[in-house]
This record gives sequence, C-alpha cells and structure tokens, in this order.
Amino acid sequence: MNWNEVLRLPTTLLVILTGVLLLLALVQLLAARQHVRHRRHLTATGHSLLLVVFLLLAAFLGGIAMSLRGYRFFNEEAPVVQIDAHILSPQRWALTLTWPDGATRNVMLAGDDFQVDAIVLKWKLPAMLAGLPPLYRLDRLSGRYDDASQEMSAPRTVIDFSQAGAADLFDLKKQVPRWFPEVDTVFGSGAFLPMVDGGHYNVSLMRTGALVARPDDATAQRIGQPFGG
Repeated sequence: MNWNEVLRLPTTLLVILTGVLLLLALVQLLAARQHVRHRRHLTATGHSLLLVVFLLLAAFLGGIAMSLRGYRFFNEEAPVVQIDAHILSPQRWALTLTWPDGATRNVMLAGDDFQVDAIVLKWKLPAMLAGLPPLYRLDRLSGRYDDASQEMSAPRTVIDFSQAGAADLFDLKKQVPRWFPEVDTVFGSGAFLPMVDGGHYNVSLMRTGALVARPDDATAQRIGQPFGG
C-alpha cells in the first residue's frame, strides 16, 4: 500500500478524524456512566454534553467524507493516471489504466482518441491562506472520433469513475451552494490524445486545474507530432 497516496485522499483523513471523535465520545460515555453510579449527576451531565458534541462532530465529518469520496489533494502537479493502449480492430481499443497507488483497470474504448475528464475544486482565499490545497477526482474516460460526423453517429464509450453518487460535493455545491461558502469554484477539466497501438500516456493535473495528457517519446513519434512536456 502506498501510504503517501492514501494520505492524499481527504476522505481518509476525515474518516480518521471521525474515528478519533467516536473514540472520544466512547470515553465520555464511560465517564458519564461512572459518575452516575457514584451519584455525581452534575459531572455526569457535563460528560453527556461532551458526548453529544463529539457525536455531532463525528456525524458532520463523516458526511463530508462521503461527499469527498474519490477526491484527492494535489500540489504543483499531480499524476492522475497512466494509460496503455492496444488496438483490437479499427477504432476499437483495449486500455490498461494504472493509478498512482498501483491499482489497475482494463477497459474497452471506441474511437480515435481517448479523453480524460476530471472534477477540480478550489477554495476561497481564507481556506487557501490556511494551507488547504485544491481537490480533484477523476470523473470519466471516453472515446473520441476525429471526424465530427462520425462523432455524432458512431458508437460512444464512456467509463464512469464517479464514486460518491448523489452525495458528491460537485452536485451538492450546485444544488445548495450556501452550504459550502468556502468553496470558490468547482469545474471540469479535460484532455485528449490520439491512441496508437502500444501507446503509453501519462495524465497529470496542474495546480491551475488544467488536465494535461502526455505520451512518452516512443508514443509521440508514432503519433507523428511533437508533444512537449
């Protein structure tokens, strides 16, 4: 397990904090029961109030953790995914996706190009000054045709990477923006490149929120165009 990658998941950190709060709540519960047995009701009431506070905080952080499933912190440039392409038939491809934590997934894609889309969340100035980095999550991978008319009529393939479902922060921000006053912007970013047989691509996200796809040198030569870093 790559712990550096795990700790870049805000959900992981929030779950840890939620666990700590639940442990503190348990301590308060045991202390309250102990004081009740010894008829120290005022002290028991104080521990009970702390128990409620810790439980409410744990529920709050747990809810935020669910809305941030799939998101990651990033700094100057964050590697998002590596893609290896192998052709099956004209405009039909088998792709192997490798995430920074070492996880892999095999998918089938139709088209001439692959397109990767991500959701990026930026904070307002107070949160940024406090050192809270932007968040991102990989949203989807899709096939793209070079011919616009074929794009409208040919079979489309879209691989959905969303994990949070209806509780995703991207949707919640649009539905109830007043609930998230510290969120500055939530926007999409995409990048695409032509697929070649045996191609290897690195997809990264810049701190500006721009998604960048780069082929390695051999793949760039096979594409026939100079793609820079």
